[in-house]
Amino acid sequence: MGHIVEVVSDSGDGAQKCGQSFATIGATMGNGIWTVEIIPAEIQPPARSVEGASGIRIRMGSYYVTNGGDEADLVVAFNEQVLLGRVRYKELTKGCTILLENKWRTDPTPEIAKAYQETYDQLLQDGFKVYEIPMEEECLKYVADPTRGKNMFVLGLLVNIYSQDLQMARDQISFIFAKKSTKVISSNIQLLEAGYDWAEENLDFKYKVPSAGIKEPQIVVNGNTAVGLGVMASGMEICAMYPITPATSASHYLSDVFESVGGMVHQAEDEIAACCFAIGASYAGKCAVTITSGPGYSLKQEGIGLAVMAEIPLVVVNVQRGGPATGQPTKMEQGDLLAAVFGSHGDAPKVVMAPSDMQDCFYSVIAARKIAETYHTVVVVLTDANIATAQQPFTRPKFQKEWLAPPVDQSPVPEGVKPYDWDPETGLASRFIPGRPGGMHTLTGLAHDRRSRVAYDPKINQEGIQHRSLKLASFQQTLKTPKVYGDEEGDLLVIGWGSTKGSIEEAVQRLRDEGKKVSSLHLKFLQPMASGIKEIMEKFKKVMTVELSWCDSYEDSVIDIDTRRYSNLAWLLRGRHLIDVDCWCEVKGQPIKPGSNERVLREKL
Repeated sequence: MGHIVEVVSDSGDGAQKCGQSFATIGATMGNGIWTVEIIPAEIQPPARSVEGASGIRIRMGSYYVTNGGDEADLVVAFNEQVLLGRVRYKELTKGCTILLENKWRTDPTPEIAKAYQETYDQLLQDGFKVYEIPMEEECLKYVADPTRGKNMFVLGLLVNIYSQDLQMARDQISFIFAKKSTKVISSNIQLLEAGYDWAEENLDFKYKVPSAGIKEPQIVVNGNTAVGLGVMASGMEICAMYPITPATSASHYLSDVFESVGGMVHQAEDEIAACCFAIGASYAGKCAVTITSGPGYSLKQEGIGLAVMAEIPLVVVNVQRGGPATGQPTKMEQGDLLAAVFGSHGDAPKVVMAPSDMQDCFYSVIAARKIAETYHTVVVVLTDANIATAQQPFTRPKFQKEWLAPPVDQSPVPEGVKPYDWDPETGLASRFIPGRPGGMHTLTGLAHDRRSRVAYDPKINQEGIQHRSLKLASFQQTLKTPKVYGDEEGDLLVIGWGSTKGSIEEAVQRLRDEGKKVSSLHLKFLQPMASGIKEIMEKFKKVMTVELSWCDSYEDSVIDIDTRRYSNLAWLLRGRHLIDVDCWCEVKGQPIKPGSNERVLREKL
């Protein structure tokens, strides 16, 4: 059993805090949870506007939830205009229950009152179940400014409707307002109880989503927080970044807690400086990470190339957003894959990996640190706005010492060892840390020989590139072939990466339940790719990718086999394995729904 709830309001009305609290309570009670933030494109959009809708979607189930689902079953709207956008975009199920703030019915501005009445009538005509809720009227009984407490009243409504534990809700409010005064906490609990009691007395329906039966202790975090936790668990010591949506909250979290475990967050003057600061720290022996989003990643490219050339370990987290240029800062996309793989001028091979959910964000950062320091290279971790801002519970990690970096080697450098004494088979060389006895060397961004001297001999540049490539090949041999979701042969194989995993697998399972021969494969490592992928693809009649990036459609008259642009992963798979890989994409700035995937896959069969 599952249900999808949305809370929508004007920006700044607290809908997201309300929904996040509701989700956390559900997770604490054992429900599977996945949230999706509804964020307007403008920082301060006009109030009561369709485009200015702000809020959150909460999918809760009696099973492990992996995505935001399809249409909403219940929506709470603080005004009818923000609701209209959700209706027009077909985000509501047929017969969806709507809880609507009714203050606008009697608004002194005739145009507003008229707009409310017209929308209300249309909603009823369209078959929605609309309950008018006197939110502000009820809140005024407890606070002077109802706009600042309405979200907690709504939380009380939802706690009652979904049969959640009221004491858990009180505890959640105490937690989220822990830095506030006792008076603030008490006031918000009062509003919570008021909403709960109002629902009990006035609403004639309730739902109960049974527990998923999860027994292990859970944590409930978004992807950015999971990245921050992974940074600390991995033993990293430096995070250098410049604020950029949607990556910034990772630095906010680390700024609050990193120092308690001996780390430091450095806010640089720009993205370039942040990258170079992290490189310098890593060169000096510190474990370093820089976190950014698409535009910032573009600015870091020369610095990333320096780290590759100088063979300095570096972890780069790119929380992807819509692009290019400034693009869509508050929306999601997977458009940076080819930039991550091939970005930087010259030949600069990097490891590129992509987590698929919040738990994967945590463990991927730990793995990225170990890979970067083992192979003396750059590791790019590609998340996106979907998992960065979404909440999901996962099993509380149990700390393991092997996650941490080993102590910095300050022992004397053996006589005769060169700074870049590349192994002829693996391409690896000893890492020189400044200050080691016998380790004097020159470091620049120029092509260099084994002694780190500038390469004047034409053969030297080729030798350096060869061994940096060998490192990537050496790492590739450690990768396991990813597992197929479903049968290992059939009519259609769907390949994805990153945050699309949950919606792809749900769509595949729906078709498999009908007896369709459909399977999926999800890739975590995009460069290098594991062995065995070609052999998997060859067992299916058709292969396609599903991605949040652009690909041309044959529905456009000028698009044919010679002009078509394929999606990022499809390009990589076609080029590497010489197999006809089709693709389907959306770049609407929101997660791909399982239902959309199901429709497309059904058409491809």
